[in-house]
Amino acid sequence: MEKKRMKKITKRWLINSFGVVFLIVAVMVVAIAVSVRSYYYNGARQFLLSRSDSVATLLENYSRDSSVDFSLQLRRLVEDYEYKDRSELMAIDGDKNVIITSSGFEPGDTPEMPDYDRAYSSQTGVGEFVGYIGSEKVMAITVMSRIISDDLSAMRYVVSLTRIDRQIGTLVLFACLLGVAILLFVLYSSIYFINSIVIPIGEVGQTAKQIAQGDFGVRLLVEKDDEIGELCASINNMAEELSNSEKVKNDFISSVSHELRTPLTAIRGWGETLMGDEPEPETFRKGMHVIMDETERLSSMVEELLDFSRMQSGRLILREERLDAVAELSDAVLIFTERARQEQKALVYEEPEFFAPMVGDRNRLRQVFVNILDNALKYSDGGDSVTVLPQLLEGWFVVTVSDTGCGISQEDLPMVKTRFYKGHTTRRGSGIGLAVADEIIKMHGGTLELDSVKDQGTSVRITLPLEQKSQKGSTET
Repeated sequence: MEKKRMKKITKRWLINSFGVVFLIVAVMVVAIAVSVRSYYYNGARQFLLSRSDSVATLLENYSRDSSVDFSLQLRRLVEDYEYKDRSELMAIDGDKNVIITSSGFEPGDTPEMPDYDRAYSSQTGVGEFVGYIGSEKVMAITVMSRIISDDLSAMRYVVSLTRIDRQIGTLVLFACLLGVAILLFVLYSSIYFINSIVIPIGEVGQTAKQIAQGDFGVRLLVEKDDEIGELCASINNMAEELSNSEKVKNDFISSVSHELRTPLTAIRGWGETLMGDEPEPETFRKGMHVIMDETERLSSMVEELLDFSRMQSGRLILREERLDAVAELSDAVLIFTERARQEQKALVYEEPEFFAPMVGDRNRLRQVFVNILDNALKYSDGGDSVTVLPQLLEGWFVVTVSDTGCGISQEDLPMVKTRFYKGHTTRRGSGIGLAVADEIIKMHGGTLELDSVKDQGTSVRITLPLEQKSQKGSTET
């Protein structure tokens, strides 16, 4: 199919370019042929007419001079015609008979003279004929005599067009050869153009097809710094981005599978234990506690995935109301206080005395605070600290969550808010919580920024507008 498409493009290209040039060259050759023929024929015509004027003047002078024999002077004029090597001069009497010729040969029969008939019936007294006399092509011009005489009615001038046609043919042949040279050059340049553009485009199409089939390792060779080179570079960049996205997606699927397997294994194990012989009360309480914790963990993960799905489809909505952002932050911190103590991590937070009134979705804001605090504790080790600092800055509520954990490398930092991305695959988590949190903050008209140093810690800065209605999401259907 690709080769067939390429053939169609090549054929269309040749027809459009070569065909138009061929038509132009053909028109030019025809125009040159017509112009050259007209030029030479007009030259021959003007030559004969100029000779006719000279001869007519001499004849008029002879007719006025009574001391000379007009018939004798006419014969001498015709027989001594100075241009007899180029043309023939004939004297015609009133009966349309050729009485004298410059060649010295008098025709036995009266020849056909269409030019004489035209001159006789013309008001100008001049007639012309271009055609064949026998096997020779000639131009004949007859000029009616202005002298009233029975011996002379007209003078006829005949020139052969054979040499003229031969010269015209030579020039037209040269024009045709020049046209063929132009066509060959256009054909060569078109083939070169096809090889330099159409063929690379075909390679781009084939590579794009391989990429569409999942082969993200294929690359195009960027040979030239032009539009084709830019296209090849863009295709290569697209393949690289798709390869990275595929890797991130696979890592995400692996991570989510692992995250789901762990609580399911715990639930199944404790379920089998509790289904055995009557367990001891302490064992029963411990098992149910684990099952509830892991179920809650699964529920949170599923909710996170649902939020991400809604975000991707534009159905993530906000249920807005007036609220105090400080209260939501304090509730989120309270949720993690016991966990931080058990994991021997310091959770530093001093509830402020001010309020942060705003319009927003209470549950979504708490979800963001919970996600940020969960990440801060998740990526910290025993002995590390997590500090939560709320502030009011010129109409904005700013929350800074800083930890002294493992931090994020400079290579990973620009990607941490990207969907599916996990900078530390050894730590639990789906890799989409931060992407959802960032989207929620944007829907509230705020920003979520990260700053981190590898092995030193991470700082997350959340900025939310006060006393203004946040951007609404699409209505869920």
